[in-house]
Amino acid sequence: MRILLMLLMILHGLIHFMGFVKAFQFGEMAQFTKEISRPMGILWFLTAVLFIVAAIGFFLSKNWWPLLGIVLVVISQGLIFTAWVDAKYGTIANVIILGAAIIGQSNLIFEGSFKQDVASAMNTVATTPEVLSEEDLAPLPMCVQKYLGYVGAVGKPKVYNMKIVFKGEMRDKGKDWFHFTSEQYNFMVFPMRLFFMKAKVMGLPTYGYHKYTPETASMQIKLLSLFSVVDLREPELYPTETVTFFNDLCLFAPAALVDDRISWETLDTLSAKATFNNNGTIISAILYFNEKGQLVNFVSNDRYSVSEMKAYPFSTPVSNYKNINGYQLPSYGEATWHYPDGEFVYGKFEVVDISYNVSDSNR
Repeated sequence: MRILLMLLMILHGLIHFMGFVKAFQFGEMAQFTKEISRPMGILWFLTAVLFIVAAIGFFLSKNWWPLLGIVLVVISQGLIFTAWVDAKYGTIANVIILGAAIIGQSNLIFEGSFKQDVASAMNTVATTPEVLSEEDLAPLPMCVQKYLGYVGAVGKPKVYNMKIVFKGEMRDKGKDWFHFTSEQYNFMVFPMRLFFMKAKVMGLPTYGYHKYTPETASMQIKLLSLFSVVDLREPELYPTETVTFFNDLCLFAPAALVDDRISWETLDTLSAKATFNNNGTIISAILYFNEKGQLVNFVSNDRYSVSEMKAYPFSTPVSNYKNINGYQLPSYGEATWHYPDGEFVYGKFEVVDISYNVSDSNR
């Protein structure tokens, strides 16, 4: 579809050259029965060139192409009206290009709100984190201490934010899997999680934005970035997103587990219960480890299923530990609901990259 749309824009542009040729009488243009003035011919020429430029920008995913495409369609349609009898079928191409450009611009606006939130949060982060020491681990259960030692967090800077890029698959109950890519930022000092997902559901571009701040939590999913499929700001969403935020820390930013807002209870040599208090919103989870010191599962009863807004046991088993920017971290995980009628895996996540203490959202 992407290649077809690019070719359509190029072909549409090349057809506009015919108006230029007709105006300057460079050849016989039997397709045009009406005379075209030279000034109008120059406009036909410029429109043709810019359609080709827009096609290249579209193919290269440049942010400027949708606005250029919208402007060009307006100009092109004006030219078509001046030669309606001869050029009226160009309207079909303009409608298709306009639809794609509007969707592209809507995507940029929706994703732009995410990028603005990230940039704003970046302005409030510290830039000189302390180094995590063995002494810092003393209050933690032994299995958690072993975990932080295994991942290589000791002797490295404490984490005040992180950027994670995922790819994977997701689904709703009773529906097919769809592929996605995502980019998210977590800020630890003031708990914040900004998660933006791009996917195609039944072949249609669908974007989602989960926003968790110290005060609020929201979830928006938009088809073509125009039509809201989900727009949630329910009270139950806040503890749900608090569990998700804490889950991220446990799995992908273990250095951040040295925190006064987290209280610990040792269950046995390979598991511990953690309770996270975010300004009065309290959630808990049980962390399970293996003999190597790897965290292998996270289980919480405090997360609500969005489809039903009812709490069910939630778990995220992880595996495939590997070196990611100097840390031994899981590179694969699943998100699972434990419903009364059985387990349901709704998400499969593969880590593309993790960066800590970033100061630039483009990094």
